[in-house]
Amino acid sequence: MKKYKSIIEIGESARKASKLLAIASSEQKNLALLKMSEHIGLSANKILEENKKDLKQAEEKNISPAFLDRLMLNKDRLDDIRKSLEEIASFEDPVGKIQSSWERPNGLKISRVSTPLGVIGVIFESRPNVTADAGALCLKSGNASILRGGSDSIHSSLAIGECLEKGLYDAKLPTSAIQVINSTDREIVKHMLNGMNKNIDVIVPRGGKSLVAEVEKEAKVPVFGHLEGICHIYIDKFAKKYKAIEIIHNAKLRRPGICGAVETVLIHHEMVDKILPELIDNLIQNNCEVRGCEIVQNINPDVIPAVQKDWTTEYLLPIISIKVVKSLNEAILHIEEFSSGHTESIITENDERAEIFQKHIDSAIVMHNASTQFADGGEFGLGGEIGIATGKFHARGPVGVEQLTSFKYLVKGTNHLRD
Repeated sequence: MKKYKSIIEIGESARKASKLLAIASSEQKNLALLKMSEHIGLSANKILEENKKDLKQAEEKNISPAFLDRLMLNKDRLDDIRKSLEEIASFEDPVGKIQSSWERPNGLKISRVSTPLGVIGVIFESRPNVTADAGALCLKSGNASILRGGSDSIHSSLAIGECLEKGLYDAKLPTSAIQVINSTDREIVKHMLNGMNKNIDVIVPRGGKSLVAEVEKEAKVPVFGHLEGICHIYIDKFAKKYKAIEIIHNAKLRRPGICGAVETVLIHHEMVDKILPELIDNLIQNNCEVRGCEIVQNINPDVIPAVQKDWTTEYLLPIISIKVVKSLNEAILHIEEFSSGHTESIITENDERAEIFQKHIDSAIVMHNASTQFADGGEFGLGGEIGIATGKFHARGPVGVEQLTSFKYLVKGTNHLRD
C-alpha cells in the first residue's frame, strides 16, 4: 500500500500545482523554461553518463538498432532539447486567449477563453527527450504533468527531470508541476490509469503498439494517442522522378525508427519503368530492405516478396514495402484499408489530383510533395510535441501547446434576468 500512497501523493501535489500554474504569468513560465534549458546545458555530462547506463542495459538485452537510436542521447540531441525548450518559451501563451466573442441582442457579452486541461499523465518508453518535451509543453500550456518513463530510459529521464525541477525552482513555481516517477514498476502505470482519476485529466502514451493499446483499453480518463505510424507515400503518374526518389529516401532513411518514417510506397503503374529501377537501387544501396508485389520483384532480383502482413506493419527499421497500383483511386482505397491514420503523402505535379488525395485521405496529416518525416510538432512550428494524436476528438496530429488547452465561456451581463 505504501507504493500506492506515494503515487496518490504525487497526484495530489500535481493537482495543487496545476491550480497555481493556471494563473501563473507568461513571464514566470518562460523563465522556468529558459532556466531548464540552462540546467540541461550545465548538466550535459551527467545526463550523458546516465544515458550510457540505459544504453548498456539495452545492449545487454539485444535491443534492436531502431530502439537504441530512439534511446541514445548525444551532445547534438541535448542541444536540440535545449533549443526546443527555448522555442517553447518564445511562443505566445496559449492560456487566456480569447478564441471568439460576441454580444447577444439582449446585451449579454460572451467570450470563449482558452484554459489549461489540468494534470496530464504521460507514459512513455524509450525516448528520454520526451521528459523535457512533455514537461515543457505542459508547463507552457499551464498544466501540471506526471511523467512515467519506461525502465529502458529511467536513468536518462530522471537526470533530465532534475534539470526541469531546478528550472521550476528558479522561477518560483511549484517543483511538483513536473514530476518524473522514479520507479519502473508496471503496476504504477495501471494505478495512473485506474487509481488517479481525480488527479489526472488526460493521459498521453508515447511508445509501442502494446503500450498504447493497453492505455486506451484501461484508462478511465481521455487519451491522446496513436497505435502506430503506418505511413504511406503515393507516387502519382504526374510525379517527377527526382522528387520521388529524394522524398522517399528521406522519408525512410533519415531516421527509420520514428513514427513519421514511411513504411509503404504505392506507385502508379505508368511510372514503374520510369522511377522504380532507380528508386529500388537507391534504397538497396543505402542498406534498406525492399519488399514488393510481383511487379516490383520483377524489377530487381533483390526485392523480397511482400506478404499481407507487410501492409499492416510499422517496421521502424530500414525496411520498406512497395506496391504498384492502377490508379489514384486504388491508392486511396489501399491507404483507407491499411493506414493507421498518422501521415500520408502524395508526390505529383498535378494540383488537382493532390487535392483529391488530400480531401479523401482521412489521416491526421496529409502531405503533398513532402517527406512524411515532417510529421513533427517542431517542424510544424509548434515547438515540439507531446505526441501525434490519430483520433478525431479534441487533439489531432502533433499535440503542441494549443492542443493542451480547453476553454471556458465568460459571460458578462448588467443585471440580466432570463424571462
